[in-house]
Amino acid sequence: MPRDQMLHKVQTALGRSAGQPPASAPPVWLRIPEIPVERRIATFREKLEALAAKTAHVRTPREAANYVESVIAGRDAVASNAPYLAECGVTALAGVRTGFTESSALRAACSTTAVGVTSADYALSETGTLVMIASPSEARLISLLPPVHIAVVPLERLLTGLDELFTRVPDPAAITSSMVMITGPSRTADIEQILVRGVHGPGELHVVLVGEG
Repeated sequence: MPRDQMLHKVQTALGRSAGQPPASAPPVWLRIPEIPVERRIATFREKLEALAAKTAHVRTPREAANYVESVIAGRDAVASNAPYLAECGVTALAGVRTGFTESSALRAACSTTAVGVTSADYALSETGTLVMIASPSEARLISLLPPVHIAVVPLERLLTGLDELFTRVPDPAAITSSMVMITGPSRTADIEQILVRGVHGPGELHVVLVGEG
């Protein structure tokens, strides 16, 4: 069928004429359900643990630092420059390196260290997802390159889901070069449909929620 004839059939089916501009897009409809914080915490942990991630809910920053220290267990670790990690005392733990300003030094550190420690800009309860917005405070490599990733997240950043996220960050490209969503440890089944963890990123994920529920 000739191209013009085909396009004419499409236009006719849509009730449009040649050269007529498309109608305006409908308004964005976002729904933010009212969900108590304790239920958000429980759902977030349930979704993540179903994917073999490990979670904890602690009340104080000091407890968060203790949890991170127990996971590191004497291994080398790299921490992001997130102010919240310093608030919790994570950056002062033995064996934790932080304050990287040059990408080459950060890359070298992340490629040889066992544990990467970050905060997260947001967490999504309904899917158990971490939202990482790349910035000088949260370098992407720290959450993606070391085999173990620990994220320490204050409860006020635990949102219900994507709709609430996009009310907070309606245009991610305007503020960052990358917004990564992490749901569980890295996994793939590309080869023979056999699930393998840790191929494209950390094979072990820990998320610590901090605050009173």
